[in-house]
Amino acid sequence: MIENLTPQQSWDLMQSDAKAVMVDVRTKMEHTFLGRPLNAVHVPWKESPEWALNADFISQVEQIAKDKSAPVLLLCRSGVRSLEAANALEKAGYHHLINILDGFEGALDENKHRGNISGWRYSQLPWEQS
Repeated sequence: MIENLTPQQSWDLMQSDAKAVMVDVRTKMEHTFLGRPLNAVHVPWKESPEWALNADFISQVEQIAKDKSAPVLLLCRSGVRSLEAANALEKAGYHHLINILDGFEGALDENKHRGNISGWRYSQLPWEQS
């Protein structure tokens, strides 16, 4: 089963469970230029410009999250790709998967802008930018 947690709940879990691993599944461009949560490991689920699935996604996650019973938190831009990635990891035998609701940038506001109503950055959780 895949659990959905808010960014704040996800941060709290990362602080309380040393085994927890956060995987940022966004593209390299998003990860590099838009910023990233502190201590998140970047493993893209899809890559632009073709948006092709990363054929090595499972094996790359297995290298950083060796314990398939430990919490693995997944983050993307808005919470959609991270859920797809969580489903793939569940099929690969992971047991404690967490989709971070609203992702790094959150939902679109009335002006079709992200970051103004929800998401990791909106929640003012620790992040860094290149």
